[in-house]
Amino acid sequence: MPNALVLEKKQQQVAALTEKLSAAITGVIVDYKGITVADDTALRKELRENGVDYFVVKNTILRRAIAGTELEEMSSVLEGTTAIALCNDDYTAAARILGKFAESHENFKVKSGFLDGKVVDVATIDSLAKLPSKEVLLATVCSAFQAPIAAFARAVQAIVDKEDGSAE
Repeated sequence: MPNALVLEKKQQQVAALTEKLSAAITGVIVDYKGITVADDTALRKELRENGVDYFVVKNTILRRAIAGTELEEMSSVLEGTTAIALCNDDYTAAARILGKFAESHENFKVKSGFLDGKVVDVATIDSLAKLPSKEVLLATVCSAFQAPIAAFARAVQAIVDKEDGSAE
């Protein structure tokens, strides 16, 4: 039987993880076994640079943190080695980075994930991984809005140039 100090520490871990999960808009759970320290370090660096919180978690701690929530159905994948990536502001960052990493590392596998507090399947995470980053999507939308305006400006300029040419 664990002593009171150990039990209190684990309860604090569960409470902290529950808070992180509720603040995150997206999360991806992975099986990280078989990757090298160098690969893990590079992965963590890339995730950190993109605002993703990535850490290894004990299955029992995560299971207790999601108990009684809509994420509880992820309990079925909590076996073996488990790490979780959480993001509070970008829906695609964690899935995109971890999906790309999983493609190049045979033993690294995506187990499950969630979006806005709802559990999603691995196929949905794979679809998210294929989406471009938020910045690329915004640039695409801006260029789509800008194209008709630019064409209009060129047409107006052509009329002005034509009138200037005929006045001479």
